[in-house]
Amino acid sequence: MTLIPTIDEGACSAHGDCVAIAPGAFALEETAVVIGEATDEELIAAAEACPALAITLTDADTGQVVFP
Repeated sequence: MTLIPTIDEGACSAHGDCVAIAPGAFALEETAVVIGEATDEELIAAAEACPALAITLTDADTGQVVFP
């Protein structure tokens, strides 16, 4: 499966957990932003660690939301 991350900038509180877990995929500006790629495992760990639940992961093949 290939996951596509998106961030709800309105929900993001810029804790930075996603950047710590998947620095290739996320960066902090005013909020977290998607900047590149990471493994599915890193993306899942980052999404699960987000205290604001601001990260949505979508299966690129099916379009189905797999997290949250």
